[in-house]
Formats: sequence, C-alpha cells, structure tokens
Amino acid sequence: MSTNHSNGEQIKLSPLVVDSRDELVRDEMQLCGASIDSGLLVVDLNNIRWLTGFTGSAGTLIVRPDDMILVVDGRYGDQAREQIKNSGANCEVIEGRSAVALREALAGATASLKYINFDAGELTVAQLESMTEQLKSEMCKIAPVVPKLRRRKTEPEIQRMQLAALATDKALAEVVPMLSQGLTERDIRDELDYRMRRHGAEFTSYDTIVASGPNSARPHHRPVSRRIETGDSVVIDVGGLVDGYHSDMTRTFLIGDVDPVLSEMHEVVSQSQLLGIASVKAGVLAQDVDKTCRDYIATAGYASEFTHSTGHGVGLQIHEMPWVRTGFAEPLEVGEVVTVEPGVYREGLGGVRIEDLVVVTQTGCRILTSSKKDRQCLQLQPTT
Repeated sequence: MSTNHSNGEQIKLSPLVVDSRDELVRDEMQLCGASIDSGLLVVDLNNIRWLTGFTGSAGTLIVRPDDMILVVDGRYGDQAREQIKNSGANCEVIEGRSAVALREALAGATASLKYINFDAGELTVAQLESMTEQLKSEMCKIAPVVPKLRRRKTEPEIQRMQLAALATDKALAEVVPMLSQGLTERDIRDELDYRMRRHGAEFTSYDTIVASGPNSARPHHRPVSRRIETGDSVVIDVGGLVDGYHSDMTRTFLIGDVDPVLSEMHEVVSQSQLLGIASVKAGVLAQDVDKTCRDYIATAGYASEFTHSTGHGVGLQIHEMPWVRTGFAEPLEVGEVVTVEPGVYREGLGGVRIEDLVVVTQTGCRILTSSKKDRQCLQLQPTT
C-alpha cells in the first residue's frame, strides 16, 4: 500500500502484520483469569481492525481458542475476505444478508463456547442484553484486553503516524504566515485541513482547533468567524490521519505585542512541556510525566489554570491508552506513542498549549512532530 504526498511521490507503506495478534489476545485473556476454552467478543471496530485488518463500518468478531470468526453483513463480505486474506489473520468470514442470518451466524460461531468474555467498555447495555438473549454461552466481563495490547505500536504503525505528523507539519508551515494577516479562525482551520490533505493525510484526526484571543482560554474551542488580531494568543491543535493512524500536535502563536501575563504563560508552558518530554522513557510511570509538567506550572503560580491532563496515547484512536494523567500509575513501555501537552488558560485573557507526539524508547523518546516551537518562531508580527 502507498500514500500520496504533495510532490507527487508515492510513499510505500510497510505492511501491517496482524497474523499472530489473536495469539497475544488469548495469552492476555489467560492473564486476566479467563477460561482456556472461552472466547472473546469484539465489537469495537478499531479493535477488530487491529486484529484482522478489516476496515468496514460494521462487524462482530469472535476470538475462539484456535481461530477467529468475523460476522459481517452483505455490504462487507467481499471487502472482509480480501482484507483478511491480505493481512494473514487466522480468521473466517461469515456474511449474513439479513438480520436473521446475522444472528444465526453469531450463534453458530459461539455454539462450542461455554463462556464468552467481553470488555464492558465496548458494549452498551442494550447490546449486552441482546447478546445474552441470542447466545447460549455465558457472558463474562473481562478487563480490556485488546486496548491494552494496542498500546505498544509496531514500526509500520509508527510509520503511518509519522507520515500523518509530517503532513501536519508541512501544512502548518504554510499557514503560519497567514496568522498575522487578519484572517478568521475558520479561514485558518480551512487552510490547514486542505493543506494537510495535499501533503498526504487522508483526513483530519479530529476537528481542527484554531482558538484566538479570549477564545484560546477554551482548550477545545471550535473555530468561529473571529478575526485574529494583534495581542492575541492563537492556539492551533491539528492532526492528520494516514491509513487509520492518527497524529496530534499543538502550537501556540503570539501575535505582536501581547499582555505580559500571556507572555509569561507561554514561557511557563514551554518550559513545562520540555521537562515533560525529557521525563518520558520506558519504565517511568505515566502519572509521573504528568506530575513533572504539573509541578513546574504550579511553582510558577498557574496550578489552577492547568485544567486537563498532560497527555494520552494515540494510534487507531486519537485518545487511547496509556493515559498521561494523575492516577494512571502504569509504566510507559517501549513502542507506546503518547502526547505531552501541558496548557494554561486564563478566562478573558487567553490560553497557551504546546503539544508533541512522541514514541517511548528505552532511554527516552523520539519526537514525531517537528514544527518549530521556540519563542522566536511562535512570536509573529502583524502585517496589516
């Protein structure tokens, strides 16, 4: 598989190897106390994709003791068979072309299983009730299995995230000069989204955030028609998507002369973020990376204005395990991809957030987002 970039170059994507992931699932289920002859019900589409390579919008997967069965409707039979053949997964596809056929297929796939484990985070109450009625197997709640295994990324997965980050970096570099030209938040958002795709992203990772002036005090502000003015802090949070994998990055720009408090906030967040990145390495507790950033901001007098966690895992989802926050006392592992994004927000004045996407290594981390973030590059002079 390949992806296009703005210079017309076709970049060949390394194949995603999924043929042994079901074995990892079975091993993890045993560690969670599941019976050796039980199965796992998977309905989350990201988890199904990780296990089988199937990218459709509907499907139910049963991981059995020796194989997997994917049940899909008539829209996805051919696609599922082709994608699973290409992925090498040990998985049979059953296509049901009616609601009755789908129920019968699922019942047949689980008939030999006394117990079926499920992740409570995947099922709604209605889905659980329906499964309990349909299937003869006993439904057993289990700790998240696939989300835990998805934490550590392979090099092909990281390659896709690196390409998504590269598209974002290139788009932002082109758009930065526009910030001092009196355009609106929506104008900047639209330019970023368009240019990301030109540079190889298939979609945006999430709704691009462009927050200026007082709006930048809202961490997840949605762009409006407000024009960017001298004295503004402009928070840009932007990410791309390549073959299902996300990137995530934030930079905060200061337009012309700004309030001294805002300038101080920018310096504090910048230093906090650098300390946070320096603390990332395998074996460090995720909550300790958060503490590193939070303590520095608190010492500077802005503790109450750091209103969110320091970061999160990124992969097939823009927010996934591990969580870089207070209370997540699990060590970071080699191959995990996380954000480091401290922020400070003062109502009526503005906010500052700086974020990078990093790969955890044995001795530190590798940064995937390369947009400049030194003060000289983030302080822009208005041209109008």
